[in-house]
Amino acid sequence: MGRTLANKKEIVAELKDSLSDAQLAFVINYEGLSVAEITELRNRLRPIGATCKITKNTLMNIAIDGDENWQPMQEFLNDATAFLLTGEEIGSAVKAYKGFQKDTKKTELRGGVMEGQALTKEQVEALGDLPSKDELYAKIAGSINALATKLAVGVKEIPNSLARGIKAVSEKEE
Repeated sequence: MGRTLANKKEIVAELKDSLSDAQLAFVINYEGLSVAEITELRNRLRPIGATCKITKNTLMNIAIDGDENWQPMQEFLNDATAFLLTGEEIGSAVKAYKGFQKDTKKTELRGGVMEGQALTKEQVEALGDLPSKDELYAKIAGSINALATKLAVGVKEIPNSLARGIKAVSEKEE
């Protein structure tokens, strides 16, 4: 039994809602994956705020129709397609997928769409090599801490140098 028109409209509305929250959508060929493996992929993506949507290409095509941000996705809509929608943790989502792909060796990354631009497989994988938000925060905090430390040492050195200079002059006079 096929889906009803109302059911299809509900799926399209849900896809549009998911796409409105996403920063990046990348498309994979999930052919050959078992239900357990798809569940494993979803479990890896869930903690970082990403989702894996599997739907018919025609329904996704309807969902992106008229939306300039997601229009380039049409070139990836063929065969068995799964859509990985990421929030702000783009690099972490790509890393999670790459780890899954390395473990299963069954999926193929076709490409992605970000800010209205179609991305190749290589460009999406390059996003995974970028540091995460937490790593960037740690680097900034470390830089600020190092600067404050150098400033404190420099400020402390002025009176110390002055004291050593006065002591040297007093010893020289004696």
